Amino acid sequence: MGTIEGGGCCAVGPGYGTPLDATKGPRESLLYVTAVYTGTGRSLPDYLATVDVDPKSPTFSKVVHRLPVPHVDDELHHSGWNSCSSCHGEKDAERRYLVLPSLVSSRIYIVDTLKDPKAPVLHKVIEAEDIYEKTGLAFPHTAHCLASGEIMISCLGDKEGRAQGAGFLLLDGEFNIKGRWEKQGHSPSFGYDFWYQPRHKTMISSSWGAPSAFTKGFDLGDLSKGLYGRELFVYDWPGGTLKQTIDLGDTGLIPLEIRFLHNPEKDTGYVACALSSTLVRFFKKDDSTWDHEVVVTVSPLKVKNWILPEMPGLITDLLISLDDRFLYFVNWLHGDLRQYNIDDPSKPVLTGQLWLGGLVSKGSKVLVESSTGEDWQSSVPPVQGKKLRGGPQMLQLSLDGKRLYVTNSLFSSWDNQFYPGLASEGSHILQVDCDTQKGGLALNHDFFVDFGEEPNGPALAHEMRYPGGDCTSDIWV
Repeated sequence: MGTIEGGGCCAVGPGYGTPLDATKGPRESLLYVTAVYTGTGRSLPDYLATVDVDPKSPTFSKVVHRLPVPHVDDELHHSGWNSCSSCHGEKDAERRYLVLPSLVSSRIYIVDTLKDPKAPVLHKVIEAEDIYEKTGLAFPHTAHCLASGEIMISCLGDKEGRAQGAGFLLLDGEFNIKGRWEKQGHSPSFGYDFWYQPRHKTMISSSWGAPSAFTKGFDLGDLSKGLYGRELFVYDWPGGTLKQTIDLGDTGLIPLEIRFLHNPEKDTGYVACALSSTLVRFFKKDDSTWDHEVVVTVSPLKVKNWILPEMPGLITDLLISLDDRFLYFVNWLHGDLRQYNIDDPSKPVLTGQLWLGGLVSKGSKVLVESSTGEDWQSSVPPVQGKKLRGGPQMLQLSLDGKRLYVTNSLFSSWDNQFYPGLASEGSHILQVDCDTQKGGLALNHDFFVDFGEEPNGPALAHEMRYPGGDCTSDIWV
């Protein structure tokens, strides 16, 4: 099947017919990145950065365009498409508009990427007041396109930041507010990420915490106050009825990114539980209810010169390759990126690990106490003469699974708390080469996007998207 330059819309609709078809798509040439000034002390609007990732281009690994939004203090965070592979059979659908929710201000920006993919333009602004007046929702986070042509966005609370206001916002194809997706009385206790698997008539969402708590930074005392989540919420799809709440317990504290396997026939997936530093697999049982098991545990490090005697890994992002063979996640505090083979989904096998920053890297004041009693720190090589800053955070994988892009900003208030120099030094984007046969990771030293050298001062780079879709936005029906 043919695609336009940059991997855009096809003759039969956007995206690809199957996940394996997508693995044969064109190599990415552009990367859209949310870049943040909110929380950095600079009174400047956040922006969408376009990065050249074509190795044959003279501007390879450079920011080639910046689209500032009209307001300040938005905190652009995640993003999603108006249309993706879930609409592949719809010839009139096109992957054109990038949906940019603002996690702090609650505005939603709609950006047109089709007129000039290298220089997107602002198409529409959905104001926070309109969203709240019509739905009671605020703090929008994850946006997914639906096969119906609608866009669904998870919201984390009400305008006062109370988690009890969490729910799911529906926009129509023209980005008008339709209302809530979930049925009345079926809202989740907390909001964050979600993924739907239509052939199993199921959507599952995860739970970060109350915006009134996490927007101020992380306070361990808020956990005991019940202001952070540990549940998965299982919904009937597309009906919006809450069928089951899965309590992950102490081994599933703060479950964040959630992914089903890409094969729409599969009834299993994973969620990364940040504070517990566990990878949890969820799966459907014979009675059609859902269960879970911990399949990977990242042990805390015993440390000196930190706020606690033990440091959790803090798994903050994960993704799955489109062929469902490899899973990747990061430990934002420890500073390592991991690759697992998941040919057997219940028994992930570690096949690659790279240290890409973190609080325990050489030169840090934090020391790790090893089992032998000797102090230890991770070895993190510079890239193009630059010391890596912060810890690896958001991930995006090429369609063929061979290139992994990594940013290092989590959320401005958490960045300021755990990596206080990041706001003044700026983010960066790294590229990691992935062995898709035997497994393995290697840092690409020819690629380095330095957001510390932006024209208006250092910025915080977060989530990444390709114009042609990717493994964290496309869903197959």
